[in-house]
Amino acid sequence: MGKPTGFMEIARRTSTELPPEERIANFNEFHLPLHKDEQQAQGARCMDCGVPFCQSGMMLGGMASGCPLNNLIPEWNDLVYQGQWDLAVKRLIATNRYPEFTSRVCPALCEAACTCGMTTGDAVTVKENERAIVEYGYENGVIHAVPPPARTGKTVAVVGAGPAGLSVADLLNKRGHKVTLYERDDRVGGLLMYGIPNMKLEKWVIDRRVDILKEEGIEFVTGCNVGVDITAEELAARYDAVVLCCGAKQARDLTVPGREADGVYFAVDYLTSVTRSLLDSGLTDGKAVSAVGKNVLVIGGGDTGNDCVGTAIRQGCQSVIQLEMMPCPPVERTPGNEWPEWPRVLKTDYGQQEAIARFGSDPRVYQTTVKEFYKNEAGQLCGARIAKLESQLVDGRRAMVPTGEEYDIPCELALIAAGFTGCEPYVAEAFGVEMTSRGNVADDHYATNQPKVFVCGDMRRGQSLVVWALREGRDTAAVVDESLMGYTNL
Repeated sequence: MGKPTGFMEIARRTSTELPPEERIANFNEFHLPLHKDEQQAQGARCMDCGVPFCQSGMMLGGMASGCPLNNLIPEWNDLVYQGQWDLAVKRLIATNRYPEFTSRVCPALCEAACTCGMTTGDAVTVKENERAIVEYGYENGVIHAVPPPARTGKTVAVVGAGPAGLSVADLLNKRGHKVTLYERDDRVGGLLMYGIPNMKLEKWVIDRRVDILKEEGIEFVTGCNVGVDITAEELAARYDAVVLCCGAKQARDLTVPGREADGVYFAVDYLTSVTRSLLDSGLTDGKAVSAVGKNVLVIGGGDTGNDCVGTAIRQGCQSVIQLEMMPCPPVERTPGNEWPEWPRVLKTDYGQQEAIARFGSDPRVYQTTVKEFYKNEAGQLCGARIAKLESQLVDGRRAMVPTGEEYDIPCELALIAAGFTGCEPYVAEAFGVEMTSRGNVADDHYATNQPKVFVCGDMRRGQSLVVWALREGRDTAAVVDESLMGYTNL
């Protein structure tokens, strides 16, 4: 695949990022794509490696190694190199119905497993090749509405219009079933819309795809909270199948003194408020949680925490600190973290890069947590007490425990980005489906304990990646189709 000697002759080159000082002035995407000819040269770097781990999707070290969608990566890399862009689009969407999303927000499990990066780390630019392909497809009319040629007469309700819901709805509609997608928010997309900031995924990208889905016959009902505005019994009576795709939005809280202070928010609520205000009014309606002039404390070192850092800086915060309970990761792979496992190494993401440029230092403080929030007489957050942690063996297991060292910091806005504990339970309770001890809906190959009710995505597997939501949607669609028709060709 690609040019046989391409990986030896052509250096890895990625898109240009706007400098942090420039990009923090707005909420726009900040990657400048390569020229088409340069992108084709990057496709030439794909090796004829024999075993393409990039598309394997196998589990190693507790995380997927390679693409969970089993994308035909070497094939469309070769087509990019050959300049056969129309064919590259068709090969890409054969396995990934929403490459415009994954090419922007996926952490690129494929590149971590790329044979070309086994020793040098210079993996093929799979993610950017994918983005070039899908944008070519839109610009040249290769990606367009293709309604199903016939209808089966079967009806399906999909509850939740995030990536899993969009995925399962798309494929069931392609099969010919009449699909109605219910979304409690005012816009379609779930966490793609309101959980991922605009600078990572501009929202016209979602709207562009939704317009196609509407043309293909999917009905969208927004502002409808299933279990509140419409009952589970009504949906079950109206449709031949119901698929629950409500995500895992039950945020993990902190139980510390002062938690009730005005100024302490869950990260997802903060990010949602900013994006909604940005889309509704360009941030002029005053409805966004504001970081303007404030000392901001972000609790959690993951992607959501990084998004909070980048958002707070764009709002004009006075300072930002990001707490991480665990020790700082190594700069390079350790012997116990060998290729093609996901590299558990130090990564400085866009938000941290911007904090370094804006304030002169990395915002992350490792092996720390909040012990207490302080509030003033008006009940407003004004500071926090930080506790240092260290790794110790507790009852035979490794745990992070306080060292006794503590200190105070000023803080007027605290954002809890400590992950999620499962789905919000009210929809599951409305349908009477069984739950697991981890707070997810229990299933038997995507089928719940209730007749004709299925579950898909984070609501089933717990908090995960967009690419896994798309894979879950694909697999669930086949199961639902078989239950409706007695067989499936999905």
